[in-house]
Parts: sequence; C-alpha cells; structure tokens
Amino acid sequence: MSSLSRYARMAGALYIVASVFGVVSLMYIPNKLLVTGNAALTAHHIAAHETLFRFGILCDLIGGVLFIFVTLALYELLKGVNQRLAVVMVILGSLMVTPLFFVNTVNYAGALLFARGADFLSVFDQPQREAMVLLFVRLHHQLTLANEVFWGLWLIPFGLLVYRSRFLPRILGLWLILGCFGYLALSFSGMMFPQYEDKLFPIAQPLMLGEVAIMLWLVIAGAKEKRLANAAA
Repeated sequence: MSSLSRYARMAGALYIVASVFGVVSLMYIPNKLLVTGNAALTAHHIAAHETLFRFGILCDLIGGVLFIFVTLALYELLKGVNQRLAVVMVILGSLMVTPLFFVNTVNYAGALLFARGADFLSVFDQPQREAMVLLFVRLHHQLTLANEVFWGLWLIPFGLLVYRSRFLPRILGLWLILGCFGYLALSFSGMMFPQYEDKLFPIAQPLMLGEVAIMLWLVIAGAKEKRLANAAA
C-alpha cells in the first residue's frame, strides 16, 4: 500500500468513527430523550435515562477530539496539492470546531443538573427546574447552529483540495463544496427562521451526504498515487 493510500484510509477511518460519535450526540440522543416544547417530559426523560444522556455528552467530547486527528490526517494526504488551503482546512475543520464542542457540553451538563434536582437547586420549584432544563437544551442547539457555520466552511478548502488533487474523484470535491451551502442554510434558518429548520433539512441533507461519500471512498478505494505522478509529469 502506498503512503498516499495509507493516509487516505487512515483519514477515512477516523472520519467515520468521529461521525458515528457525532450522530449519537446530535441525532440519536435528541430524538430519544428530548421532546420539543415540553419541558416536563424532556426533564423526565433526561433524569430517567441519565447514563444515556451522559454518554451523549461524552460523545461530544470524543467527537471533538477525533476531528483534530481527522483534519491532521487529511492535511497529510492533501498538503502536496496546496499547503495553504490544507492549513485553512485544518483551522476551520478542527481548531474552530473542537472548542465549540467542548463549550457546548456545559449546556447539557446544566440541563442534567436541573433534571436531577440537586439539593442546592431546592430554591427552584419543579416547574422552574423543568423550564431551566429546556433552556439549557435550547442553548445547546443554538451553539450547535453556530458550529454548523464552521462545519460548512471547512468543506470549501477540503472540496477544492479534493477537486485539484487528481488522485481523488473530482465529483467528490464538488459535492463537498455544495455541502457547505447545506450546512450554512441550516444554520441560517435555525437562527433566523427556526420554524423552517426541520422543513429545510430534507432539502439540505443530499448536499451534506458528500461527506459520507468521501469518507467511504477514502476507506475503500484509498488514493490513486499514479494519478498524482501523472499530474506532476
């Protein structure tokens, strides 16, 4: 196996693992435990499934850390195409994203504290604690919307590098760039027109599936080093 293919498969494998943790924390946990607009039921679900909720917090942390290594592996793979673009990709894809993942765990930790009803929170009555649970859950979502800006922007340099590489399919580079606009559309709608966020997701999702395509390609097909040599010649 060539060094290029080795970096490609390493990056793809890390990308898949990090994405699995992201799916658990951002999709499975909310769908399983959170009830939109119902503070009492949301607080009850979190308290009744505390271990699962804590696992969601842990997934945020693990996913954030893994994405540092995802972007570093992609940097090693793509720095020969354009080093400046590769540096921008790392900055937008991990150095901006990972701190927000870590900060956002505080919101879920706050929701858990109010859902459990610790002794020092006895100054709040039950409806107030339930309202605070929902407040922290919504703050978590708002910071996720802010992070989606970087989830989108890093796909621009990543997509350009893939498109110019000649050892990865150009269509995947274009698909990644389109995915940027899917994330930005979701972020903008969630902040400005939240009533349309869920309706926009099925439209934006096909654009964002470019990430799934590239991670599977990297793991299964690797990179074609001969194409790189031919391009250089």
